[in-house]
Amino acid sequence: MSAAAPAAPANGGALIWCPFPDSASARAAIERLLDESLIACANIFPQIYSVFQWQGERGEAEETGVLLKTSTCLLDRAVGRLAELHPYETPAILGWRCDSAAPATLAWMGTLPC
Repeated sequence: MSAAAPAAPANGGALIWCPFPDSASARAAIERLLDESLIACANIFPQIYSVFQWQGERGEAEETGVLLKTSTCLLDRAVGRLAELHPYETPAILGWRCDSAAPATLAWMGTLPC
């Protein structure tokens, strides 16, 4: 008989999406956020192709995408800190609370200090 999954924290899980100019800058920001206990994990998508409208002009860029995992109680702090660490002057950072997650994943997010 397997052990029951840990209880999910009341605050829930949250995700943050953010593109970076390269893997090195993404990794540097991730390391700081992990050191500061603002995230539990990050997934790096090494090469994404972005097409965008910025300051009235169409642009294209090869970037590195990052999906960060945190708890809802830390979401706003993590988004704010990521904006401070990010090399872009105006980074595109989107954060949202998860509607659903596996109980063990929520328990992991709950280990972050709120």
